[in-house]
Amino acid sequence: HGEGLANFEDTGSLTGITSLGLASLRYVDGRGAPTETYPLNPNGSPGGLTGLTTEDGRVTIMMPHPERVFRSIQMPYRSAGMFEGEAGPWLKLFQNARAFVG
Repeated sequence: HGEGLANFEDTGSLTGITSLGLASLRYVDGRGAPTETYPLNPNGSPGGLTGLTTEDGRVTIMMPHPERVFRSIQMPYRSAGMFEGEAGPWLKLFQNARAFVG
């Protein structure tokens, strides 16, 4: 999967994906705008694309793998004073999904 790099040269159209509203997740900068700039977008995916969903919304795929760092102790690196509690930066994704499902 090329470390999550979305590549549309052979298999589709980024324009088609975005026009259909299938881009579910993007790497964004501090202002919330999609970015292709490292380190905010670690693989350089066009338009910051990091997740896709199907047209019926039943399946969503994504890179990176938030299940690997939902706890702060799972993080391979963190600055001193950052995420000192149990919760890591990706825990909120799972909490929001649970709240959405009910």
